[in-house]
Amino acid sequence: MKTDSIIRTRINAETKEKAMHALKEMGITASDAIRLLMTRIAEEKKLPFEVKVPNAATQQAMNELNAGKGKKVSSLSKLMADLHEND
Repeated sequence: MKTDSIIRTRINAETKEKAMHALKEMGITASDAIRLLMTRIAEEKKLPFEVKVPNAATQQAMNELNAGKGKKVSSLSKLMADLHEND
């Protein structure tokens, strides 16, 4: 198959370096990996992995944790006591 099209994308530098290292260990190039991904998408008309998008409640909880509003406990026993506080 003739390869006559180019894809360009922006990606976080750290993610790129980690991926490049992993691909090198697998013995394939980034171009090979992208070509494999795009070929599979074209043939199967879906991503070759499941994409999970958090629902609104989960997203809100994640935002609260990222804002430093999470609850902290110092031990597993305290966590379990807190979880079962209203039982």
